[in-house]
Amino acid sequence: MQSNAAEQITIPAIGAIWPGQGGIYAGIRQYADGLRHVVFSAEDVGEHEWGAYGVEVEASSRIDGRINSQVLTANDGHPAASAAANYTADGLTDFYLPSIGELNYGWQFIPEHFKRDWHWSSTQRSANYAFYVYFDVGLQDLNAKSLELRVRPVRSWLI
Repeated sequence: MQSNAAEQITIPAIGAIWPGQGGIYAGIRQYADGLRHVVFSAEDVGEHEWGAYGVEVEASSRIDGRINSQVLTANDGHPAASAAANYTADGLTDFYLPSIGELNYGWQFIPEHFKRDWHWSSTQRSANYAFYVYFDVGLQDLNAKSLELRVRPVRSWLI
């Protein structure tokens, strides 16, 4: 007889490394498709331009960086999104550039794991600007896409 029992998963405390899941557990967050676990990479992947200065694309979700990053990586000239998408950890390859909401979530729940510096989000404001979070004080603002800011990959999956 086959068992239909779900496999037991041990969820770590917020702020702890989640072995096998690619980084630091930030908690559970609501997305349009349901509740998702959120894990930020344990490290930044350098400083990169947001890219495509002067070009407006459909990357305006304030909630879901996966959606924004799919648009950005499908178009050339988005170094920050490409750097996040190329990140791998624990054999996982589904990382992306977080939305402004996801970065704010990181600042709220695991700020000690980020350098006190500017981090790009995948959320575009206009053809010339995109949003970032300054982790020293939690400031959310916009800046010129041609500037190089830190990139911190994130991944999420449905519960």
